[in-house]
Amino acid sequence: MSDMSYDPWSPEFVGNPYPAFERLREEQPVFFHEPTEQWVISRYEDVDALLRDRRLGRSYLHVASHEEFGREPDAEFLRPFWDLVRAGMLDVEPPTHTRLRRLVSKAFTARMVEGLRPTIRRLAGELADGFAARGGGDLLAEIAEPLPVNVIAEMLGVPAEDRPLLRPWSADICGMYELNPPEETQRTAVRAAVEFSDYLRELSRSRRDAPRDDLISALARVADEGDRLTEDELIGTCVLLLNAGHEATVNATGNGWWSLFRNPAELERLRADPALLPTAVEELLRHDTPAPMFERWVLEDITVAGCAIPRGAEVALLFASANRDPAVFPDPNRLDLSRDPNPHITFGLGIHYCLGAPLARIELAESYSALMRAAPEMRLAAEPKWKPGFVLRGLEALYVEC
Repeated sequence: MSDMSYDPWSPEFVGNPYPAFERLREEQPVFFHEPTEQWVISRYEDVDALLRDRRLGRSYLHVASHEEFGREPDAEFLRPFWDLVRAGMLDVEPPTHTRLRRLVSKAFTARMVEGLRPTIRRLAGELADGFAARGGGDLLAEIAEPLPVNVIAEMLGVPAEDRPLLRPWSADICGMYELNPPEETQRTAVRAAVEFSDYLRELSRSRRDAPRDDLISALARVADEGDRLTEDELIGTCVLLLNAGHEATVNATGNGWWSLFRNPAELERLRADPALLPTAVEELLRHDTPAPMFERWVLEDITVAGCAIPRGAEVALLFASANRDPAVFPDPNRLDLSRDPNPHITFGLGIHYCLGAPLARIELAESYSALMRAAPEMRLAAEPKWKPGFVLRGLEALYVEC
């Protein structure tokens, strides 16, 4: 089989990658994709195992230099971007990852996240009521984007007047996570990283001097056995929380509503029985995964489904394909809002499991709930178009009428 059915730059593929995933799972569950120089892994069993396998990592820099790993060193102009990203926990490995996650978890607690629920409910309700009163519009721009930005900003303690800065910075930085980004995208990401870092450095210093009841203040004073976050680590963590908790949640909201509009019987079922919401959120996250692919570096030779993959290689783990694997999910292409069990891997697995998963679940549940309450007859106004990116897969807009 040609691997041409897997084409992450093709608008047709991005719009509906699931037939290609089906062919890959059946015929080529592990293959080398020349254009991205990645080993592509599509079956649930393999993706699940590799996410927990310590012979793979988000980075290799804790065991080898770029040159030793057969890779080009980072371009000098990208240094501010990588300094920022590698100061957070996403792109580092133990022992640094263990230390950062332990410290951040002491501030970003389940209790703190659950304590945000009334704020999230109020924000979601205000957005949904205004949206319904206007008769609808672009659900992405008017509901999906402002809710997580405002929640994260509220949580971090970013003043209201500065919040419009956050979304553009986040979007520009996340451009670097697409496959082989062009130089213009890379330079835009660097500029955003510098501006965002400078802003947060100033804000975090003011909170060290005059702490408030917010996450930046909590991160600034968090300590464990005498260990603390450095200023760079604090800033890298704040940027990660915004980007990870924001881009994916926006896409999850848009992709979820688009799935509901394409499955009107399930939408009516949810409207008739709001108690379905918890399992509905899980099923919508599985059915059209907002972050369909995550990459890992191979730190020691491995064998996957009979294929030898050497040290130094990069693997592309297809979360969205694993989430439609019939070996795990009966009738996987069907949207079933009461699906249970539903062991989807949308939030990852292993040591890099998404720290913000509880927050994302609350945001999605409150957002869906508020819209169904405020706009019970909401319907699609225009067929949406997909953004070109595959790694963070979402709609350009979602126009609806209330």
